[in-house]
Amino acid sequence: MTPDLTIGVVGPHDLVERVMLMGHAAAPLPCRLVAAAYRDEQEAADKVTRLGPGVDACLFASPVPYDIARRSGVLTMPATYVQLGGAALVAALARAALDERIDPERVSIDVLTRPEVEEAYSDLGLASAEVHSRDEPGATGTLAAYHERLARQGATSGALTCLPAVAERLQAASIPVIRIRPTSAAVRTALHTAALLGAHHRLEESQLTVVVVEVPTLREPVRRAAPRYWRDELRLSLHRLLVQEANRINATVWPIDDHSYLVTATRGSVAAATDGFRVMPFAARIRDELGLAVEVGVGMGRTTHDAESHARAALARTQTGKQGQGFAVDREGRALVPPPRMPPAGSGPIKPKGVEVLARLAAKLEGGDTVVDAESAGRMLGVTPRTARRLLRTLVDEGLAWPLPPNRTPQPGRPRQLYRLIVEKLGTR
Repeated sequence: MTPDLTIGVVGPHDLVERVMLMGHAAAPLPCRLVAAAYRDEQEAADKVTRLGPGVDACLFASPVPYDIARRSGVLTMPATYVQLGGAALVAALARAALDERIDPERVSIDVLTRPEVEEAYSDLGLASAEVHSRDEPGATGTLAAYHERLARQGATSGALTCLPAVAERLQAASIPVIRIRPTSAAVRTALHTAALLGAHHRLEESQLTVVVVEVPTLREPVRRAAPRYWRDELRLSLHRLLVQEANRINATVWPIDDHSYLVTATRGSVAAATDGFRVMPFAARIRDELGLAVEVGVGMGRTTHDAESHARAALARTQTGKQGQGFAVDREGRALVPPPRMPPAGSGPIKPKGVEVLARLAAKLEGGDTVVDAESAGRMLGVTPRTARRLLRTLVDEGLAWPLPPNRTPQPGRPRQLYRLIVEKLGTR
């Protein structure tokens, strides 16, 4: 039996409540619905982050919160949104026709595309020449100002909006407004799509994945000056570290020979450990704790043999200096090169994220101390240690921090990783 899927429902309170009341019966597969209601669409990215990695798919109230979350780079799972064109727009136009203040042929409409608007007007036999539409995403204030400006100019008799927060602002400004609400059929269709996306994603995440790790230092001929036991100690330390890392992602480790190891896992667990196949697995910790450079190849396949063959093909690419073309190969034998993270939407030049983080940390440093760890950085930034650890790695990647040797303590567990912030670079940017 297929295990229950988890679908995160992200939207305004009234829509989220409506979807939750519909329940999982509206979906084609057994699923659990998790509410993530917001007061304003700009909170969408934060709501997705709070849902966490346990969500198989996300369902958004409209294209606006979906676009905000996508541009923020927080969507690590498949997502879809409730369609607000077609029947939903026709229903809104019917309500507008009953409002004596509004002429449906002289209104402003947001979020929906022009073809969607013209199709609905054509179906109703209404003229759309004096209908203004804006499908560009924007903040609540921006969209409210768009409707209000047209109304004040006399170009429209009222507004049709997909966003409840925009409707509230227009009502406060005494602008006639009708909210475009999704139909029950549209909600059921969106739930259906989210469930299918989640099921496909779960199957894909469970694909067999093999990681081959080779250590060039152990592959090289033994030097006479090196102690005989040196390699044995190094192998034991490396094997112990790999087992620790593998346990974190529910994987297994097998030594292949004197200089290489095979890690068997799932695609989902490896993706989580590599930021979606953007960072080589295990390499950073092995370098930081053992001072070793390693070569890594990741492969997927329908059998262990296929996955290992693909992993070795990816390893060969790494060894020939073609890591930029991807260090992972999917089960079809194609190089897996994920797209770069999209920057958040906004106008004007975007300041590098690392510089912003460094500036915020520098403003809260005390006594000239520029050494931090994930816990202290998290307190200063107001985020969890896990998020702070990721941000500190971003600083290292951008040359704005140095990783220091781990702070080893008598207590068991992973040693505390310290970072030296290069605050001097703030004055040069």
